[in-house]
Amino acid sequence: MRISSHRWDLSPREAVALQKKLAGRVVRERRLGPVARVAGIDVGFCDGVARAAVVVLSYPELEVIDSVLATRPVTFPYIPGLLTFREGPVILDAMGKLGTVPDLLIFDGQGIAHPRRLGIASHIGLLLDLPSIGCAKSRLCGRHEEPCLERGCHILLIDHGEIIGEVVRTRSRVKPVFVSIGHRVDLSTGIEYVLACCRGYRLPETTRWADRLAAGKRL
Repeated sequence: MRISSHRWDLSPREAVALQKKLAGRVVRERRLGPVARVAGIDVGFCDGVARAAVVVLSYPELEVIDSVLATRPVTFPYIPGLLTFREGPVILDAMGKLGTVPDLLIFDGQGIAHPRRLGIASHIGLLLDLPSIGCAKSRLCGRHEEPCLERGCHILLIDHGEIIGEVVRTRSRVKPVFVSIGHRVDLSTGIEYVLACCRGYRLPETTRWADRLAAGKRL
């Protein structure tokens, strides 16, 4: 797996400028081959240390086939919209330890549904040059109507006239998630895989397994 990077020891102003520069490099169309391995990524924090978990599942079976953990001290403050600068370095550490290269990444966070169109799914997907999807539990920006209450219903998320994602009901009568392009996928592909990876719960199995590992629980 080829892992690109850049300086992470930036000021918030420098980080914003870098996001604006990198956003134009995100591929918003489907450049995705056959998917046999899909990965979930999550980061937990404890006493100033970030703990990144990556769990790779077989697809479509969604059985765990590989997992890794990485830790490093937190050096960037919590600032909405700059999540990647807090979590990105330890995620790249974990990806570098992975023995199985995933075909698709699903992040518990935003893709282009971000004020500068470079949320963590887009930023890390771009650095890894791997297809990625943002599947967030909450909205960062944009406006939307409510999708109908049945599983599979989805409705556009729009920011300043631009479609930046969709609000997707992954379980009937349960709060929706916010799906957006990360890198090398289109929006319909993102929705397709998020729904396929949800097995009776609101969140995809990728996110559920990664969250469990990041929290220190056994798989």
